[in-house]
Amino acid sequence: MKLEIKDLKKKYGKKLVLDGISFSADEGTCVGILGGNGCGKSTLLSILAGIVRADSGSFEVTGGEKSCIGYVPQGTPLFEELSAKDNLKLWYDSQSLKKELESGVLKLLGVNEFLTVPVRKMSGGMKKRLSIGCAVSGSPKILLMDEPTAALDIACKENIYEYIENFKKNGGLILLATHDVHEIELCDKRYVIKDGKLTEWQYDGDLRKLAQWIK
Repeated sequence: MKLEIKDLKKKYGKKLVLDGISFSADEGTCVGILGGNGCGKSTLLSILAGIVRADSGSFEVTGGEKSCIGYVPQGTPLFEELSAKDNLKLWYDSQSLKKELESGVLKLLGVNEFLTVPVRKMSGGMKKRLSIGCAVSGSPKILLMDEPTAALDIACKENIYEYIENFKKNGGLILLATHDVHEIELCDKRYVIKDGKLTEWQYDGDLRKLAQWIK
């Protein structure tokens, strides 16, 4: 399975946010999308998720289907008045939900620890883990993650890092928009969006150099 992105362009008003974005990514890898705030990282993932329409360009999944894409946005698209379990029931049938809570991804994410808690009473970490759990309900082969560990505590981050590693090992493909150092290090390839253009970044552990390039 491979994701091919060709010459994506997107303009908001007079601002060209994405100016001919092209790259490919293979299964079993995590690809980091880096860049400053407002550079177009979230726009790119939203286009690939089918939420925002590109002005031009295309993308395709070879060896798979576009329906195999899961999306974890920056926000938490959950029903605030419902419990974690009731939110999950919107995405899982009863048998699948039981299995995932007992030995699958929902157990790994620790969602079974707060099943009866309404979303409005959850911490940011709980909401993020629940959002990921909902996004992967259909066993997607491609996962789009927009700053998945932003503002989370260390324990929550570790849960999500572990999930990313396992997803890769099982042949999944992750596109990760991030500012997080650990997430950058989890990536097999890294690209920087700057002034609408995409450039591959050979990360050598020098964060100062990366920060200067992104500015």
